[in-house]
Amino acid sequence: MDNSLNAKPATPEIIWAMLRELTEKQAETDRQMKETDRKLDKVGEQIKATNQQLGGITYNQGSFAEEYFFNSFDNGQRNFFGERFDEIAKNLKNRWQGLEDEYDIVLYNHESVAIIEVKYKAHINNIPEVLKKAETYRILFPSYQNFKIYLGLASMSFYPELEQECIEQGIAVIKQVGDAVVINDANLKVF
Repeated sequence: MDNSLNAKPATPEIIWAMLRELTEKQAETDRQMKETDRKLDKVGEQIKATNQQLGGITYNQGSFAEEYFFNSFDNGQRNFFGERFDEIAKNLKNRWQGLEDEYDIVLYNHESVAIIEVKYKAHINNIPEVLKKAETYRILFPSYQNFKIYLGLASMSFYPELEQECIEQGIAVIKQVGDAVVINDANLKVF
């Protein structure tokens, strides 16, 4: 049955009442949306502050790991990778023709360079980054182009798959075990 035939015609008073009601509902909706936006802004600010704190913690952990391993090499024995290293540098950076890289720890002697990437908690995804270091180092430091380059990954913790992948790739595994630094360089490769 068609109800449109039974509908009463809208009077100007009914239309004005409906318009006032719609305007009030729109105003309430706008107010609620502004309140929601304010709450979202506050949540966004809290997320940003939390991210900054987490970033600071991550940075501090990374800095701690770099200092720990650097001090271990600087103050300890520098006979490893089958060689003796005379010099050590940390946070070595260079840029040339659009290529830029940073090397956490670099050890030198008269014929070899050992590049050690340091992570607080290393992951298998770090291996390509470590492997690329030999290539970029030769480009950014051309005076070492004919030197043997060794690579190492130093971390406060390793999991078995990561350690195995490093060994298979010829990367030295350098880790903290108790108060000591342990280096597994049995399958080390010259890059």
